[in-house]
Amino acid sequence: MAQHFLEQAKADDFVAHLMKRHPVLAPHRRGRRSFAFEQIVEPSAVVLDYPRTLGSVKKFFLPARETLLEFDLGTNTATAPAIAPAPAVYLGVHSYDLAAVRRLDHNFLHGNPERNYVTRREGALFIGVSYTPDRHHFAGSVGIDPYDTTGSDIFLTKHPEGWIVDVLTPAGQDLLKGFKLATDARPKPKREHFTQHIYVPQARLNEIMAASYNHPVWDEASRNCTGCGTCNLVCPTCYCFDVQDQVAITVDAGHRERTWDGCMLRSFTEVAGGEVFRHKVAARQRHRVHRKFKYLSDATGQPWCVGCGRCTAYCTAGISIVEIVNRLVRDAEREEQVTA
Repeated sequence: MAQHFLEQAKADDFVAHLMKRHPVLAPHRRGRRSFAFEQIVEPSAVVLDYPRTLGSVKKFFLPARETLLEFDLGTNTATAPAIAPAPAVYLGVHSYDLAAVRRLDHNFLHGNPERNYVTRREGALFIGVSYTPDRHHFAGSVGIDPYDTTGSDIFLTKHPEGWIVDVLTPAGQDLLKGFKLATDARPKPKREHFTQHIYVPQARLNEIMAASYNHPVWDEASRNCTGCGTCNLVCPTCYCFDVQDQVAITVDAGHRERTWDGCMLRSFTEVAGGEVFRHKVAARQRHRVHRKFKYLSDATGQPWCVGCGRCTAYCTAGISIVEIVNRLVRDAEREEQVTA
C-alpha cells in the first residue's frame, strides 16, 4: 500500500487522532532508563524512539494475574468472569515483539484454543516502529530485522525529520482516515547492524543443542544465578503459568487464579510432597535455553527466542543467553575439527 511521511512536529497530533478511534497503548518513559507500554492519556508522553520496554505487549493478552472462575460451595456453583474483546491500537511495537505475539498465537490458538487469550486478541491493531539495536539486541540472528513489518497494520520507520509511514493493511488504512499525511516515496535508511550475534542457523543449532545436555556451560553460567526468574518474566514468548484456588477464610467460597510462572523458579517443578525435579539452577538454565532453541523449534522450525535481549539486559547476575549459545557452538565446532 501507500507510503507517507509524518513530520516530527505532527507526531502528537497523530497520536491524538488514533486516540479518537480506539484506546491506544504505547511506550512511556519510567524513570531515567526504563520504558513500559501503557494506555495513553497524554499524547506527549508517548516515546517512539526507545531501545526496549521492560515488558512486552504480552501482558495485555495474557495478564500476569487473572481470575479464571469464582465458586460458591454453598450453592455448588461456579462462574467465569466475562471476557470481552477490547479493540485497541498498540503503537510503537518493535519487530521482535510483533514476532513474539505470533509465537504466542501459535501457543494459544493451536490445539485447544485458550478462550481468554483468543478473546483479548480480537480487534488488536499494531503500529510497528523501527529501532536502533543496542548491545543486547540480537534479533537479526533469529531472522527479525529492525525494519521487519510483518504483523503490522502500519509501520513507522525513523527518519531525521520524522517518520516514514507504511500503510500495510486495510485496517491500517482505516486508522488514517481523517488524518492528512502527504504521500512520500523518500528512501528508507540503511539497514541497522547488530553487535550481538548467534553464529549458526536454527537448523544447525538444533543439532548442537541436542548434544549439549551434559555440557559444563550450564554449571558455569549458573554460578552467579539467584534463580529469581526475571529472565522468564520479561521474556515476550514465555507463557507458562500456575493455577491455584484461593479459598475464603470461611471456606464457603473462593476463586481460581492464574498467574505467570517461570522455569527458573525453584517451585516450577515442585510437586506434592516437596519433591523438586529441577532443584539445581544449572538444570533450570539448561531447560530455559532449550525451550528457546530446541524443544519448540523441533516442532515449528524456528527459534522461540526473538532476540529482544531483555533476559540479558535485566539479569541481575549479568548472564547472557547469547554467550551461552555461542559457547555451545564454539565447543561443538572445535570437537568436530578434532574428530575430523
